[in-house]
Amino acid sequence: MVFSDLFFLFAFIPAFALTYLLATLVDRRRGFAWRNAAITLFSLIFYAWGEPVYVLLMVGCVVVNYWVGLIINDSEGRGRRAALALGVAVNVGIIGVFKYADFIAECLQGAGLPVASPNISLPIGISFYIFQSISYLVDVYRRQSPVQQRFGGLLLYISMFPQLIAGPIVRYDSVAREISSRRVGADDLSEGIYRFVIGLAKKVVIANQMGEVATNLIGASDLSYLSMPAAWIGLAAYMLQIYFDFSGYSDMAIGLGRCLGFHFPENFRHPYCARSITEFWRRWHISLGSFFRDYVYIPLGGNRQHQALNILCVWFLTGLWHGASWNFVIWGLYFGIIVMIEKYTLLRFIERVPRPLLHLYALMLVYTSWGIFYFDDFSSIQLFYLSFFGGTDTSWDIISESALLDRFWLWIAAIALCMPLRETIERALRYRFIIYTVRCVMSILAVVISVALLVGATNNAFIYTRF
Repeated sequence: MVFSDLFFLFAFIPAFALTYLLATLVDRRRGFAWRNAAITLFSLIFYAWGEPVYVLLMVGCVVVNYWVGLIINDSEGRGRRAALALGVAVNVGIIGVFKYADFIAECLQGAGLPVASPNISLPIGISFYIFQSISYLVDVYRRQSPVQQRFGGLLLYISMFPQLIAGPIVRYDSVAREISSRRVGADDLSEGIYRFVIGLAKKVVIANQMGEVATNLIGASDLSYLSMPAAWIGLAAYMLQIYFDFSGYSDMAIGLGRCLGFHFPENFRHPYCARSITEFWRRWHISLGSFFRDYVYIPLGGNRQHQALNILCVWFLTGLWHGASWNFVIWGLYFGIIVMIEKYTLLRFIERVPRPLLHLYALMLVYTSWGIFYFDDFSSIQLFYLSFFGGTDTSWDIISESALLDRFWLWIAAIALCMPLRETIERALRYRFIIYTVRCVMSILAVVISVALLVGATNNAFIYTRF
């Protein structure tokens, strides 16, 4: 089940809202037990909708982390460190088996070893809930957050359906208090609903349509006939698709969480407006970047020692986190090398360089990288970039021309919305009544258009659910 699905919008959400409202009435003098139970129940239903077997894996993961968390909290010295090491090892082991076992087997086979591929299917969202589990154990170990004494509280944190399958990666210390005490006012509901609707429109109106363009142009099985214009336009479409797809999901997750009283972290801040690759990664998938910074980069030594090695290690893991394939590893190292070069060169005199040149520099490097991300085999990558850099046909074709002209206003809207246009307009309006009126009109239009496009839609999955 995905957020941009008619069943989710018109069956799951109403059923959950009614149940949560009844639980709220029961909970008026009893804390949040029934409300939390309602969220947990519907979260398990949400996850089991597509993969009922893997609900047991997720619950089992929560059981392990619950007991390890208690042991860490009650231990001192070496016992405390040993418990943390055991908990992290179990979590890494789980994601290693279910996400990387086939990849490791393929690498061993390539080295000439007779290893059979286990052919284990990838559980949806495992990269997200495993990282949240690790953040819980580390936060308890560092005493940044109190241990969760109730198993139901930890199950709620790990399985919460708004951010379960595609993030953002919610750190335990950011929601620990809200599990047992939170308030939801009219502002929270209005802001949450508006944020959800904006995310829905991003996904359905822009990302899905751009996805069709990308598939038609660069998704063909035979790339040897790909023209240079088709390669450039197709990659531009994918660049916009992946941004609006992932940021749309994050908006929807943040909006749903806000309606329930949870404040999830921002995951995107107009990344295509960045002036460097370093800044781009402070704006793109922020929750993943902060996770690797706080739980990998700084513990390895950060800026204090072996800085270059630490940067490459983080970016190797960033690429590998996105998928068990060498193209993701190369994609991660591509950015790691650029970030390292920037740290010793560009960032030292960045204020002296004209802003337009910096924007163009960052945008072109990011744009070019998405080809590595899109294709998962080296032959396709080679053929694509051969066309991309003009090594084949450089003439315009009908498909490329129609991809631009037939969706001209979609391209204009997508490019405009990559910039902080909405925030700028709301600041200019000033008056709260006018802002809410404009938001209301925009929300109604967004819902109507999104629902119309969802009727009969066949390709509606979120890209990051497979990571």
